[in-house]
Amino acid sequence: MSSGGGRRKKAHEEHEEHVNHERWLVSYADMLTLLFVLFVVLYSMSDVNMKKFAQLANGLSEGFGAQSAAFQGKQAVLEGSGNNTEIVQIDPGADKGNGKAGTADMTSKEIQAVQNALVAQSRSKASKDASAATKEAEALKKLENKISDALAKKKLLGQVQFTIDRRGLVVTVVTNEIVFAGNRADLKPGGEKILNAIAPTLAKIPNSIEVDGNTNQLKAATTFYPSGWELSAARASTTVRYLSGHGIVKNRMSAVGFSDTKPLIDPADPRSITMNRRVDIVVLTTLPADQAALLPVAAGSDAKLHSGQTTAQATVEAEKANTSGETAESTGTTESTTTTEPANTTPANTTPANTTSHD
Repeated sequence: MSSGGGRRKKAHEEHEEHVNHERWLVSYADMLTLLFVLFVVLYSMSDVNMKKFAQLANGLSEGFGAQSAAFQGKQAVLEGSGNNTEIVQIDPGADKGNGKAGTADMTSKEIQAVQNALVAQSRSKASKDASAATKEAEALKKLENKISDALAKKKLLGQVQFTIDRRGLVVTVVTNEIVFAGNRADLKPGGEKILNAIAPTLAKIPNSIEVDGNTNQLKAATTFYPSGWELSAARASTTVRYLSGHGIVKNRMSAVGFSDTKPLIDPADPRSITMNRRVDIVVLTTLPADQAALLPVAAGSDAKLHSGQTTAQATVEAEKANTSGETAESTGTTESTTTTEPANTTPANTTPANTTSHD
C-alpha cells in the first residue's frame, strides 16, 4: 500500500464564539425608553387644560343649583353670580386639548364661569354648615328642656342657668354656699341635689362633657389652696367625680380649672362676686369646628345667659308663635281682599237705586 494514497482530511477546527461586547446597549435603550414613557405620562398628568376645566366648572354650577343652559346655547345666571352675568357657551365636543396650561387661552367669560362655579360651591357649603348648626342648636335646646324638667321637679330650676355657645350647651351652676363652702371644694348637700337632678339626663346622651371650675375676681387669699387655680380645678374635679359615680362614664368627662380668668359677667358688676364663682358643665357639640362656630348665631337669644325653660314652657311658647304667625297671615289676606273689592263696585259717577247714605 502506498503511504500517500489516502490522506485524511484535517478535522474541522471549531472556533470560539465571538463575544458581543455591545449587548448592554439593548438593555440601556430599553431603560431609556421606559424612562421617556414615564416622564411623558407624568407631564400629561400635571398638565391642566383650562378649557376643559371651564367645562367642569359649568358642570359643577349645574350640580349646585344652576340650570344647564350653557350646553343648550342659552343664557342663565349661576347661583350667587349676580343678575347680569352670562353663562359662557361651551361646546363639550370642541377643543380636545392643545396641551397648554394656564388662563392665557381662556376668554374673560370662561374665566368668570370658573369663578362663579367656585362661588356657588362655597355658598352651597355655607348653606349646609348653617343647616347643620341650626339642627344642633335645636337639639341642644331640647336637652336644656329635659334638664330643666328634672330641676323643676326638685324645685331647683332657679339654681342653674344655661347658654349655647360654640362649644355646645353650657349648664352654669353658681357655686354659692349651697353648692360649695367658701374656699372649699367639698360638695355640700345642696350641690349634690342639683347634680342628682342633672346627671340622669346627661347619662343618656353620647356627648363628651367638660366641667369648668371658676372663681370670682376678689383678691382675698384662698385659705386651703395656694391660689384660685387649685381651688377652681378642685371644684371641677369634685363635680366630675360625683357625676362619674352617678351613671356617667368617666372617659366622657374632663375637668378644667380657670381660676378668675373667664368671668361670666363684668367684674365691675356687684353680681359678679356671686355669678363668677361657678362651675360650668359643658355638653360638647359633635359638630366640626367650622359648623360649631355658627352655633351662637343659630341659637339666637339662647346664646345669652338665660334661665332654664321646661318642655311645657317651650310648648306654650311655640303655640303662641304659631298663633301669631297665623294671625299675621290672616290679616294680610284680609287686607288683600279689601284692596281688590272696589274693582267690582258700581262706578263712582253712578248712584244705585234705593241707596240710603248714613253719616
